[in-house]
Formats: sequence, structure tokens, C-alpha cells
Amino acid sequence: MKVIINKYLSKLTARGLAEEGKPVFLALDAEMASNRPMAEIPSELKSLFDFMNMNSVLYSEPAPFHKKMLDEITTRGEIFGLNSEKVIPEDCETRTFFHDIPIVHEFSAPAMARALSKRKSAILKGGGILSYGVVTPEQAYIAYSSTCFSLLVKYFHDSLRYLLACSRSGRKPDGSFLRAFSEISGLAGNTRALPGPALAGNIPDDEDAIVEAISGAGRAVVEHRLVDSCFGNASFVSAGHIYISQTGSSLDELRTCIDKVPLDGSSSVGITASSELSAHKAIYLQTGRRAILHGHPEFSVVLSMHCGRDCGLRGQCHRACPEKRFAAGYPVVPGEIGTGPTGLANTVPEAMEKGGAIVYGHGVFASGLTGFAEAFRILFKIEQDCRKEYLRLARSLAGIS
Repeated sequence: MKVIINKYLSKLTARGLAEEGKPVFLALDAEMASNRPMAEIPSELKSLFDFMNMNSVLYSEPAPFHKKMLDEITTRGEIFGLNSEKVIPEDCETRTFFHDIPIVHEFSAPAMARALSKRKSAILKGGGILSYGVVTPEQAYIAYSSTCFSLLVKYFHDSLRYLLACSRSGRKPDGSFLRAFSEISGLAGNTRALPGPALAGNIPDDEDAIVEAISGAGRAVVEHRLVDSCFGNASFVSAGHIYISQTGSSLDELRTCIDKVPLDGSSSVGITASSELSAHKAIYLQTGRRAILHGHPEFSVVLSMHCGRDCGLRGQCHRACPEKRFAAGYPVVPGEIGTGPTGLANTVPEAMEKGGAIVYGHGVFASGLTGFAEAFRILFKIEQDCRKEYLRLARSLAGIS
């Protein structure tokens, strides 16, 4: 169990979500295991197992970048629209995975258990993030990672909305907010280089090569932080079949998590495939492309949610936005998982003319004509361009050079 705990702790620190030595990770197998000596574990965390049916619990103060955003969100209710009990981000992941993130005001097992009994994670006021797993420690890691993502999206989305409102009304933004935003946006301005070893740009010529190509592309997406926790998917089409990552699989561990699904629907093998299989299939059939990467890059998601209009559809934008919209020059479309009238299978393919499109509040679909090298370049460039455009727009509104 300690090996599993250390695996996910390494992922947290590698992705910049927690500093080494800060997390407390507890897991119950035949006996309790932890990354720290049991004498150092707060008794309230150990007592959580008495209140809840769970396998593991993870608690940590986030790394400084996310901690600064967490503190801002939980102390500036007038900007971030929260009450004292919960934070409500508006991105797709939060709507489907969390709904909201409760705030716990005291570090006590009963208070933390009440919050976790309704949600997968919670925020400790003035402290950190708490998450748990019912079956495996991986579930606690996923919830923690996804919470960090949701808080980042909320911070930058709500900040831009606040700055735009101030600009339109002619009032000056709050000085302490501006100082914090300047620091946080400065940290967000870091860019990441493309990977050294290039992804294969050729068409894989057999099944083993296809699996290797998908696995390598998935690792590249994770290493460059273009997806959080287990979200996102990858696929390749060949000889009448889609090879696609399984639902819930981690993109950096795909070798044994790829399904081979007939394009003609003649088999039910796709039951374990990504929930966005129908969107991948529609893209292939309508565009003739061969490889698809779908990630949830942070600023692509944030910028896709930015709209200066007040059309009365707020809250329905993700499924019913009637406008032809763009973010940093890339098409933004609404869409829900599935094949219904507002399903991704119907909204995304027509926007993929140049190889990539952003789904409102959800993420990016990028494709390649031959292999994953083109798809990755498109995914990476969309995120970098959205990051630059967001920072340019926000800093202009804030008067930050």
C-alpha cells in the first residue's frame, strides 16, 4: 500500500499541486499505511475512518501557486461569488464530478466527515484540500487533483469577469485584489517547451505500434500538464476500428487501457471505452483524420468561458450557446457528452476544419491527419495561445504591464 501511496504523491509533486513533505496520505488495507510515521498523523484524520466507509484520505496544503488562488477565492466572496459553505466553479468537470466544493471551518473529524459524505473533496478554511477514496488511493488523488483544476479555472474566470465589470462601470478594481492577481498571473505566465523526443508523425503500421503511439501521446499530454488527473482521452482509427483509451483511465498509463472498437458499431466492446467515443467516431467520419487527443488545458477552458455578453443564457452556455465564438482565434462550441442534439458528437466535428476546437468549459479536441505529432502540436499551441491571450486581456483590464 505504501508503494501505491508514494506513486500518487509523486504525481502530485510532479504536477506542481503539492510540495514534497506537505501531504498526509492515509490508506487502509490489512492495516493503516501512510507516507508519514503514524505518530505524526493528526488524530482527526485517522478518526475519519471511524465516521466514513472509505479506503484512503489525502490532505495537503496546495503548492504556493494554487494556495494563493485558494486563499483569494475563500476570502473575497464579493468577487468569487461564494457563500461561507461552498465554492461553485462553473467548468464541465465540476458540474459532472463535484457539483460544488464544500468549505470546512474546523479541523475536526465530524465536520470533515459531514462535508465528505456529500462530496468527493472539501476545502479546509485557511488550510488545504481534503479528499478521499472509497476503494483505492487513486480516487483520493483524482479528487485532489481535480479540485486544484476547478479552483484554478474559477479563480481566473471570475477574476476576468470582475475586471471586465470594473472596466465597464468605470470603477477601480480593489487594490489588494490587484496585487494578488499580479502575483498569481505572473506565476501563470510560465511557458513550457515542446517535448525533446518528437512524437511519431507517421501512421502506425500494426496494432502494437498503435498502442505504443497512443501511450506515448497520452504521456506527453500529462507531462505538459494539458490534462488533470484521469480526465482526457486519446484515440487512433485504423482498418475500420477506433483504438481509444478506456473511460477513467490515466493518460500516462494507457498501455493496458485501450479498447479496439468497430466503427460500424457491430460489437459492444466499446462499453468500457471513453465516454466521448461517439465524438471521436463522428470526428473521424466527418474529417478523415486519423488521430485525436482530448485534454483539459487550463487556460483554454478559462478563455472558452469568457463572454462579454449578457444574453440571458448564463448557466446554459455549455449546452446552448447560439453564438459563433472564438478563443485566441480557435472555435469554441457548446456540447455535452453523448449523441443528443447538444452532444459533442454533433457540435465538435464541424468545428475541426483546421484540426482543433475548444468545447465551452470543457477542453480541447485536437487531431492529426497521420499520427499524434500534429495532434499534440495543435493541442499544445491552442493552450499556449489561450494562456497568452488571457494574460494580455486580463492585465490590460487590470492596468498591469
